[in-house]
Amino acid sequence: MKHPFITSLSLILLLVSCKNDIQTKPETKKSKVTQNLSPEFENKGHELVYKMVQNAGNYNTLRALKDVTYTYTYQTPDGKTDRSNEKYIFDGELSYGAYQTHERTLPNLEGLIEQGFDGSNYWLKHNGDVLTDDTYLKRVAFNRPTNFYWFTMFQKLLDPGLNYEYIEEKTIENKTYDIVKITFNSKDNKPTDIYQLYINKKTALVDQFLFTVADFGKMETPNLMVLDYETIEGLQIPTKRKYKLSTWNADVSDAPWVNVNWTDIKFNTGLTPKDFKI
Repeated sequence: MKHPFITSLSLILLLVSCKNDIQTKPETKKSKVTQNLSPEFENKGHELVYKMVQNAGNYNTLRALKDVTYTYTYQTPDGKTDRSNEKYIFDGELSYGAYQTHERTLPNLEGLIEQGFDGSNYWLKHNGDVLTDDTYLKRVAFNRPTNFYWFTMFQKLLDPGLNYEYIEEKTIENKTYDIVKITFNSKDNKPTDIYQLYINKKTALVDQFLFTVADFGKMETPNLMVLDYETIEGLQIPTKRKYKLSTWNADVSDAPWVNVNWTDIKFNTGLTPKDFKI
């Protein structure tokens, strides 16, 4: 996936990996649209996604909170863990992460690593020293927009350039879902990520979704992400997530899950662009 454009929008997923060992980077674009006015819906799928986003909290609601800080913990079944203190400013999608534990992200660098995106440039520090290695900076250019996207994924599902398709209504474990497929407009006919949302008809929230990883050529076999929400500052935030390989029917094996948690979430903390400079 490409670097973010200038704003509104994650999936995904901060988080994710296609084989429980490679964090995935979802399709990401900065949102440019105002989302408080009801649009003309392309189809039923588009309308369902719109209603879900209004219920969870749209991008204008998120942007009004100005910024966020939280602790991000990502653990694979082998016990390897990343834990970072994340900071974002929503206007401009500025992003910072301080990793005290990074057994999956640049594990060869012992001690504190800090990553940042200041609105124009990506940067990396190791124990306070600036690093300019291109390989390291490519990882930063992956992590920063990916982590931001996953935190704001549902709001970004109303961005321009998305396609919606209503699949079916389905009951799973006594819960009834509207299933909506989302794809992204492609440049040069390159494959893009696919999301398949399971929108709970009772709560109007996404309980789970299937997603592919186009960047790694993983288009045939999706992952299933299962979500658990908290209400914070009027937003429904999926603070607990777990995922693993699945089928397009959302069937999963007995294999262990990858677990992702967001804790100590605080909005409107007074961050400024200077906090994201190297």
